[in-house]
Amino acid sequence: MMLSVTALGAGYDKLQVLHDVELTVSHGRLVAVIGANGAGKSTLLRALSGLIRPTSGRVILDGRDVTGLPAERIAAAGLAHVPENRLVFPSLTVADNLALGAWTRRRARSRTAERRARVLDLFPRLAARLGQPAGTLSGGEQQMLAIGRGLMAEPKVLVLDEPSLGLAPRLVSEIFGALAQLKSEHGLAIVLVEQNARAAFRVADAVVVMDRGRVVATGTPQTLATDDRVQSAYLGGGYAAT
Repeated sequence: MMLSVTALGAGYDKLQVLHDVELTVSHGRLVAVIGANGAGKSTLLRALSGLIRPTSGRVILDGRDVTGLPAERIAAAGLAHVPENRLVFPSLTVADNLALGAWTRRRARSRTAERRARVLDLFPRLAARLGQPAGTLSGGEQQMLAIGRGLMAEPKVLVLDEPSLGLAPRLVSEIFGALAQLKSEHGLAIVLVEQNARAAFRVADAVVVMDRGRVVATGTPQTLATDDRVQSAYLGGGYAAT
């Protein structure tokens, strides 16, 4: 198991947001986490990556207990967090953004060029923009860069927060196609937080539904697509998983 989360609790100051969250992701699998705004999805990712400290429970990454470790140590252990709103370094070039993503693997500089080549193969749009400031890219290109920056660290687990936010459907399709390729061809374990439930269902192997900081349903996309509550709340009705 690449990532195992047991009875996880977390929050901010005295506000408890997550309550006994359970989550598992194995090699080459994508787990989508869906839920309404305020359900605790982003807080979950922050707790996994060490941006906030869990108040209870355990986070096991590739057999290692990383619960409560600082973010930089969790990143070095193999978890890459691609945050909401992309957060690329706008004044730095695309190439420099990618180089910064490799910082936790700086001792393996001999493989940096190989890792960058894989990123550019996955996102060909970036190849022609290596010398361009990241802030001048389109929203979709910035999202590709943010994912590519995460991949430069050679993660075992990739967690993404709302990668489709604000993007045109064509670019959403490109990005989700890349995620499908990463799990199927590269064996990456992925946790995807996504408001676009229909897009998430198409690439997910399993789906976790959160509400008010708790997991209220889990299952395959095919199973949850037949749940009337999930259909009406997240899929808009008339959706059939393939």
